[in-house]
Amino acid sequence: MLKFQVYDNGAAVQDWPVRNAHLIGSDNSAMRGDITFEEGLIQVNKRELGSASLAIQQPVGDCGELTIQTTLLPDREDPYLLSLEQARHRLMMLYNKLEDWGMFDLDIDHPIHKRLEQCKLLFIDSLCHQGTDPVKADSLAKECLINAIDASEELALIHAQSLLNRRKSAGVLPKYAVGCSVTLAQDSEPVRSAILSNFDFVYLPTPWKELSVAEGEYRWETMDDWVQWAAKNRVPMVGGPLVSFDHHVLPEWIYIWEHDYDALRDLIYEHTERIVTRYKNSIRAWNTVSGLHVNSQFNFSFDQLMDLSRMSTMLVKKIQPAAKVLIEIRQPFGEYYGQNQRSIPPLMYSDLLVQGGINFDAFIIKVLMGQAVSGQYTRDLMQISNLLDQFAVFGKPVHVVVAAPSDPVMEWMISQPGEEGDEPLDPDCGHWRTPWSQGVQSRWLGALFGMAMSKPFVETVSWNELIDHTDAELPLGGLVSEEQQPKKAFQSLIDFRKALTDKDSANGFESVFTLNGKPLSPTHG
Repeated sequence: MLKFQVYDNGAAVQDWPVRNAHLIGSDNSAMRGDITFEEGLIQVNKRELGSASLAIQQPVGDCGELTIQTTLLPDREDPYLLSLEQARHRLMMLYNKLEDWGMFDLDIDHPIHKRLEQCKLLFIDSLCHQGTDPVKADSLAKECLINAIDASEELALIHAQSLLNRRKSAGVLPKYAVGCSVTLAQDSEPVRSAILSNFDFVYLPTPWKELSVAEGEYRWETMDDWVQWAAKNRVPMVGGPLVSFDHHVLPEWIYIWEHDYDALRDLIYEHTERIVTRYKNSIRAWNTVSGLHVNSQFNFSFDQLMDLSRMSTMLVKKIQPAAKVLIEIRQPFGEYYGQNQRSIPPLMYSDLLVQGGINFDAFIIKVLMGQAVSGQYTRDLMQISNLLDQFAVFGKPVHVVVAAPSDPVMEWMISQPGEEGDEPLDPDCGHWRTPWSQGVQSRWLGALFGMAMSKPFVETVSWNELIDHTDAELPLGGLVSEEQQPKKAFQSLIDFRKALTDKDSANGFESVFTLNGKPLSPTHG
């Protein structure tokens, strides 16, 4: 059993919101366990053996309200000091990334180096006070944690800026780098003009619910119109996801077969075959399976999940051998696995795809932040950069899809009628630096786009929704409002794409890489 003491305003807290709390094991996968706040302590009852790390959302000063984790800890009777173990983990991450990225040659006068030295002193001082003055130890550890998060985010951006400038100077940036997703119903001329002017390619959804309102009956008109327009204007398209069990895209009639795997597999086969066959001469890349590893709608077994993944990719390659087959990883931090043991952790699923010889060409990593539902609680930039680095080992190209809201979504969600299967509302999903706003969304886009495209294995970066709409996966997460008014983030995307394509300068990303609106420290070397 693990216990954690939490202090606030110089006293032990008597109530603490256990929000987005989950355990992480030594393999970076979520662990099963019950996490509660009782008797003045965070109490963790693990249901698996081994050391565990606690991840939990909490305020972290000027850095915002983020999901932060501790180091791996063994069971013990005495409580750990939560802030101290969180600071320990962040310092470890900071040192590991300095080594991984070869950035130990920072000048001794560099602000990051100075902040790192300050963090070390604060951490040591906190350790010294832990046994005699836990309130003082907590205060020092929190200061260390905030400084370490701030330093790690700046390090992630400095490293990204350096690599992105290097990719551009070497002329190895992809030709079609910046994309967005659209909604089939939003087919007005201003929308299409915005795509032509500001994006290199487009994700065209193939929602089963909209294409097939009844079993065996399909309505192709809207999809046909989009495909014909894109083909006429030579806009590269990524179609899909072809196979997704998100309840927002599944037709109601499909649940008749939810306990009959063979029948459901045949329906999926037929659905995929129809779409790919119809559009194989226009769409050259397919988001073939999306989020199967989360397994949130049907009780598929491990073997059935892998069978569906293999069958779907093989079918697309059979119908369209030259097509690019993509597999989308959703909820890439993997919190869901601690609650659903019939799911597969994201890194394990990715490894199984590669090691199992499944014929696909690239991953799509979908990182949505800013809504209090599973997988969308707010993380910091270093955590996301580290997550992307973990996919480099699979030897496959990566396409990154990101989004964040332009305003807090809680009030909007309360005003909307719920649907069966929706998760209960949570009052707080956290925020990055300051509460979500158009300005924060804009800075988030710049940071995430730049950080993603700096990775040599990342081929494209996209925004999840172009325009807000009532059925959006992330409410208020579009670049344009429902009234078709561009948000600040849209201009940030335009500026980023211009910096990528501007041939007059090898650099040009200084305005993209800012932290909370402030320029970064001068880069080393």
